[in-house]
Amino acid sequence: MESVAKILVVEDNALNIKLFCDLLTAHGHECEPVSDSRDAIDAARRFAPDLVITDIQLPHVSGIELMELLRADEALGKVPIMAVTAYAAQGDDERIRAAGASAYVSKPISVLRFAEAVEQLLDTASRDDQLSGNPVPAPNEPSGA
Repeated sequence: MESVAKILVVEDNALNIKLFCDLLTAHGHECEPVSDSRDAIDAARRFAPDLVITDIQLPHVSGIELMELLRADEALGKVPIMAVTAYAAQGDDERIRAAGASAYVSKPISVLRFAEAVEQLLDTASRDDQLSGNPVPAPNEPSGA
């Protein structure tokens, strides 16, 4: 009964792209991989994703910068963003959320946690669209504060 979601994955590591896209496809979603963060905004405008998943540590345009660019874009500003990072240090939660992430998961990812976070963001965005047309960032995993 669930509709297929279009998910843009911005990740510079080929193995992680394969893992993320394989997981998303296995859950019935359409995945668009982007390995060069400089191409992410154009790809997002073409693909019109329901969710963006981005690594934080990217060459050229960092995940933080990318999230800020997405949030500033009129067509993409309301799309939920899930950040993925290998460097979850104290204070990163606030910094990542301030840049525009609706959720984030740490690498190495838990397959179950990754899938749950994706579904939670999609469910919340869908529900918010139906109620108001103005999606609100999804509540996420508990803060490690």
